[in-house]
Amino acid sequence: MEIMTPRGAALAEVDVAAGPRLLLVLTHGSAGGVDAPDLLAVRAAALEMGATVARVTQPFRRAGARAPGSPARQDEAWIAVLKELGERHPGLPIVQGGRSNGARVACRTARAVGADAVVALAFPLHPPGKPEKSRADELRAAGVDVLVVNGDRDPFGVPDAADAARLVVLRGEGHDLKKDPAKVGEVVADWLAGRY
Repeated sequence: MEIMTPRGAALAEVDVAAGPRLLLVLTHGSAGGVDAPDLLAVRAAALEMGATVARVTQPFRRAGARAPGSPARQDEAWIAVLKELGERHPGLPIVQGGRSNGARVACRTARAVGADAVVALAFPLHPPGKPEKSRADELRAAGVDVLVVNGDRDPFGVPDAADAARLVVLRGEGHDLKKDPAKVGEVVADWLAGRY
């Protein structure tokens, strides 16, 4: 379904669970899409454990851009998307998340949208080769519990365990988390099932 935002139209692909326990809203990285292997695996595992799952293509990607633009503009659009999805699925706790840049958006906007928790896949702690440009403050400022799933070979770095409710580092995985996406889905579904 198309959702209009102040920054253009987003597209939400929603899979509704029978008797859902929560609404899980996921989004992509800067240059990727919602069909990334890790996002599809999380979708499948979350549906199985009783979550309604929405995968959102943000307006900048629908417009063909490979870069999201300013965080303020991206967050403004994301907040509008979550407002609409929350109204369409009332009464469900909202967990939002995404991969890479999408994980950053989810952390930055968690309080504003009333999210109950965040799932951060391949959180890009810093640009490759630039550890001094840390984005750990975005993770710490989420204001809700955050599950971080990163690969130990991620050139964007791995966050500190103290900055998340739970950090899972998968051996042999890079930034794309595509070596064993089913494991990523399993980690996320287990964490959600323990909470809801």
